[in-house]
Order: sequence, then structure tokens, then C-alpha cells
Amino acid sequence: MARLYPFRALRYDTTRVNMADVVTQPYDKISPAMQDAYYAASPYNLIRVILGKKKSTDDEIENVYSRAAATLKAWREEEILKPEAEPALYGYSQTYTVPGTEEVRERRGFIGLGHLHDYADKVVYRHEQTFPKHKSDRLSLFKATRAYCEQIYMLYSDPTFTAEELIFGSKAGGATKAADLEITDEYNVVHRVWKLADPALIQQVLAAMDDKWLLIADGHHRYETSTTYMQERAAELGIDPKSAQPKLDENGLPVPAFPEAAMMMTFVNADAPGITILPTHRVVFGLNDFNGRAFAEKASTYFDVEEIPNTTDGHYPGAPTLLAKLAGKPGVAFVAATREGDFLLTPKADAIAPLLAKLSPRQAALDVTQLHKVVLENMLGLSEETVRAGSNVRYVREATEALQQVGSGNADVAFLIKPVTLEQMKDISLNLEVMPQKSTDFYPKLLSGLAMYTLD
Repeated sequence: MARLYPFRALRYDTTRVNMADVVTQPYDKISPAMQDAYYAASPYNLIRVILGKKKSTDDEIENVYSRAAATLKAWREEEILKPEAEPALYGYSQTYTVPGTEEVRERRGFIGLGHLHDYADKVVYRHEQTFPKHKSDRLSLFKATRAYCEQIYMLYSDPTFTAEELIFGSKAGGATKAADLEITDEYNVVHRVWKLADPALIQQVLAAMDDKWLLIADGHHRYETSTTYMQERAAELGIDPKSAQPKLDENGLPVPAFPEAAMMMTFVNADAPGITILPTHRVVFGLNDFNGRAFAEKASTYFDVEEIPNTTDGHYPGAPTLLAKLAGKPGVAFVAATREGDFLLTPKADAIAPLLAKLSPRQAALDVTQLHKVVLENMLGLSEETVRAGSNVRYVREATEALQQVGSGNADVAFLIKPVTLEQMKDISLNLEVMPQKSTDFYPKLLSGLAMYTLD
């Protein structure tokens, strides 16, 4: 099953930089404003590698990818980034407040290398579709830098909490020793890292993981791109990646058969507390002659439509009101927020059944699937290919932001949805099915820059 490896990570020298100034959120969660802030925070901020600024003069030779490679090379030469002396795994915890609540949770896991498997091997499972243009971008970056600076967030199942006890000294929250590194990010999430270099301990952790399946929580694009790169490099090297076996180092610890055969990952136990999935709302723009009331009337063929009234002083209800209304509705439901009014939609089972007939029952039961199939595709005429290409639809975590885009005229309608549950996601994935892209938003995100895996 899962094949894991320790690695000699490339890490920032904490005597040369303030770690809070150089780490970032994952590349696909970085807005232009965040990119500017990261650039300003430090000349050594990782943004210059994972999501550098483009220039109007960029061409096939000098571009964002070549600059990323040159930057990484310079930082290594300056020893801003230094390789670890020995292979290790890294315990990793995140303490955070669940957005919209006062509940504090801790999510624990560990960073290591994971062997790259084709989905057909039934070791690594995906749960959502991907965007082709994102994969092309990441492949260009990986080839230029020959480094993985960001982790893939992987789930596994272990009700006995064996790895947690080995790494943190306890099966419950917290740890029995102080962290080697602690950073608070811009969302007030506290990230802690413990280096685990004892070969005997590493062997125990790897043994605890060798019968596990892995489910991608975050990082589908990077996983699929890394797998593509692995296959390309295997062909160049004349290696059959299916039969290539790991090597052993001087301590008897496994090493990938060739560097590209593995990718840096954070492994989190799906049976442990601390996992939070947020909804990703859909904002639709560029529709011809869209009118909210006309949409609601058309929707009544497929849904029970309830208009959510304005406030007593005539203002549109805000995000908290709409989300509370949505949360109070059992079963599948979503809110359509338009400039002409806001509407709560609950499906008419018999009416939508023909539109979902080609899907499995587990797929057809998902809010996000019904939104895509019945509303986006059937009612608004946006094909699956159009949506996957990133046309007409934006994906937004914050409901307030989604409403602002509609109110400002930058979008026609925002669909606020409920989060997918962990059990729904596991049920879909382990049955070799996928949800629409951006169906889940695991919170908080893994910081980029805590450790890096270099291929050279």
C-alpha cells in the first residue's frame, strides 16, 4: 500500500530569516494582494519561487519559471536555504479557530515523502476534478526548479492513532516536547514543527503506515503534475516506474528508486479530531441578460424557491443571515444571491431525477453535484468543459466576498452552498468517483516553505 520515505529537506536558516516573513499559503490560495504582501515581507519570501510575478517582457527563455529557478539557486548558494544533515520526518500541528465560530481545534500530522502512484493502483485516491491550465503551470515550475516547495495534504485512516503516539508522544492533542519551530500565519493559525531524525523512530512510523491508503485532501493539481513528471523522467532514465524498487541508505531507511518517484506530503489521520472542511461558493459571471427574478421563476421547475426577504430597513440580507438560513434547511439546499433578490433553493426530487440519472446515487446526493448538473449546466447552459476550463465561474471561500462580487456588478449570481462532509468525500473517493472541482476547502492550509524536497 502506501510507501513513505524520510528525506533530507532543504530548509530556511532561521538565523538568517524570520520564518513568519518567508512562508506562504499554498500557491492556489494566494490573491494578487497577498502576492504583493509576500513580496514586501522579505526578499527571501518563497512567493518568488512558487508564484513569482510575471513581466510583459517574458518569453520562452526569461520568464517566471526561469526566475524561480535562478532565485532558488541563489538562495542555496547564499545558504539562506540549507540541506539537512540527515533524513528526517517532521511532525506538524496546526492550532486554529474554526471560521465563523469560537471553537479552537488542533490538526496534527507529519511531513515526509510519499511514493507517486497512478490512481489505477488504488493506493492514492482523488476526490475532485482538476483544471488543465493549473497542471501545465505547475509542471513548468517543477521542471525549471527541480524542487517541490509545497506539500500535498494526504488523509489516511488509523483508528489506533499509532503514528500520532510515536510522533507526538500522545494519541490525543498536544505534544510531550516543545516544537522546534512555531509560526503564526496571517489567519492566526499557529503552526508547529518537530524534526524526527531518529532512524528507529522513523522505521516505526513508516511501518505504521505501510498498509494505509492515501486520499488527497488538498493538492490534486500538484499530485497529478508530479506523477506526470515522474513518468517523463522514468522514460528519460530508462526506468520502469512500476517495477523500480526503493533503495536503502546507511541506516537502512528507504530512499526513492529515483528522485522524481516521490513527492513531499503531509499525512493526516482522517480518524483524528481537528479536520475542518469549509464550503467553496460558486460565483457566476458573464451571463447574457441575467435577471435574478427570471432565474428564480425558471428554477421553480426544479426547486422549491423561497425568497429571503430584505431587512426591515430595505437592505439585502448579509452573508450571516443567508448562511444561517441555508444551515437551517435540512438536506440538499443552496442560496442563489442576485442583485434582484436572494432565494433559497431546495430540490424537487422527481423533477431533477432525469438530470442526475447517469450519476451514481452517492454522486447524485451531493449538494455541489446538483448545483453543477441542474443549475450550472441545465439552467444556465454552462457545459462541464466550460466550467472546468475556468470560464464563467469563480470559486470563493468567503460568502461575504461572493456577495460583494454580485453587488458590485462583477458577477451575475452567487451560489452559497453547504460543505461536503468527510464521510461523503471518503465514500466518493474510495469508490473511484470524483466530485466537481473545488468541492472541498480544507482549513487551515498547509504552510509552504516549512521544508522543501529537492530533486538535485
